[in-house]
Amino acid sequence: MSSVVNSRIFKDIFGTGAMRGKFMTLFLLNLKFFSIVDIWSDEARTGYYLRWEIALAKVQSKLKIIPQDACDEIIAQAKLENIDFDKLKQSTELIGYPILGVVQQIVSLCRDGLGQWCHWGATTQDVTDSATVLAMRDSFDIIEIDLDHILNSVAKLAEHHRLTPMPGRSNLQQAVPISFGFKMARLLATLQRHKERLSEIRKRVLVLEFGGAAGTLATLDSSVALECQAELAGELNLAQPEIAWHTERDRIVEVGAFLALLCGTLSKNATDIKLLMQTEIDEVSEPYVPHRGSSSTMPNKVNPISCVYIHALAATVRQHAAALMDSMVADHERSTGPWEIEWIVLPEAFILTAGALDQTKSLMAGLQVHPENMMRNLNLTKGLIVSEAVMMNLGAKLGRQTAHDLVYDYCRRSVLEERTLIDLLKEDEKISSVISDSELMQLCDPANYLGLSGTMTDNVVNAYKKANLTQIKRK
Repeated sequence: MSSVVNSRIFKDIFGTGAMRGKFMTLFLLNLKFFSIVDIWSDEARTGYYLRWEIALAKVQSKLKIIPQDACDEIIAQAKLENIDFDKLKQSTELIGYPILGVVQQIVSLCRDGLGQWCHWGATTQDVTDSATVLAMRDSFDIIEIDLDHILNSVAKLAEHHRLTPMPGRSNLQQAVPISFGFKMARLLATLQRHKERLSEIRKRVLVLEFGGAAGTLATLDSSVALECQAELAGELNLAQPEIAWHTERDRIVEVGAFLALLCGTLSKNATDIKLLMQTEIDEVSEPYVPHRGSSSTMPNKVNPISCVYIHALAATVRQHAAALMDSMVADHERSTGPWEIEWIVLPEAFILTAGALDQTKSLMAGLQVHPENMMRNLNLTKGLIVSEAVMMNLGAKLGRQTAHDLVYDYCRRSVLEERTLIDLLKEDEKISSVISDSELMQLCDPANYLGLSGTMTDNVVNAYKKANLTQIKRK
């Protein structure tokens, strides 16, 4: 095992088959080539190279830059099954980059010297960067599908538990009551923002690279160079760059930052669920699957397995995003080293993100919620969790500072004497003169102090439904 992402044992825990391998249709010729390929594998990446070279040949023959028979021959030979990967490995180790090795193999297969027109006016980085963009585009599709599944599950939880009371927590201490739906709605709103970010990133990132050695397209006649670039972008369904970006790596780094942000949110949610699963709290549980999370020695334990993996995955993706930041410090017009950082960390960042999404997808689809334990924990402090509600009500009648000092003292007595807050409050004549016992009971009911939990939850869920409906109509 060289990495968890290609380990036979760990690969479907820390990644997904969809990101590593899915049915893709590669239009490498006029025929369709169906295969289970790995988006970030050698085969798929070489497939993207070939796709780029074929697109360039088509465009350049159309613009009379290369002969039509050269284009036809390049298309005929630029097949993935024609690539000798052992030979490609050797040439890459010698040259330092795989593109020239791929081009050399195509050239050697073409008849009558027509292969000389392959890769006309292009440079290694043009093909490499464009292939990265194509791989990211396919990866984005997988991420969006999983994100939609998670959004749907979280929206259902938010809506169903919009008024299910639970303790809100601050510094790991009980703070004031909230609803579980409110907690889920916050997650829903954040994930919706990530989906918006993904849409925005597509516009900035899915951009062709084709500029030649220093990015100026000097190898092509100036009268047709930009037209060739525009046609190539259209052939690959990418945007035309406003200028070469060989050493302007903000697009790739933004993607890494997005993956880290997305995984950060998934990890925050997993952390909350881990804490809520503690034996002493037990307000939610991961989906029950026989023997999942079992201890080797303690039959009573059910460990938070998905949460554990999400945490580890997210932490690693954040480090990869940091590494990508270094790739921005690229020297002059073609860099010496920073570029290769992307080759190392970007594929794994995508695969690990897919793993975090997949774990979250099953986690949220089957999350077990325990409202009875939430209520038990609300009552754990004998009414102290609603002390703010009592203080604010008394403050309007006795003055804020007086009310604060009164309630503060009774909170301390409640702890020391192990008595409920409401019983102590009822004994105070100053309090009973301004608040009736029935009013005190209302104030001391945690379910009555949820603030706008329900309203805010409704706002988020309704916004999600509206956005989702808009998306369906567009499709």
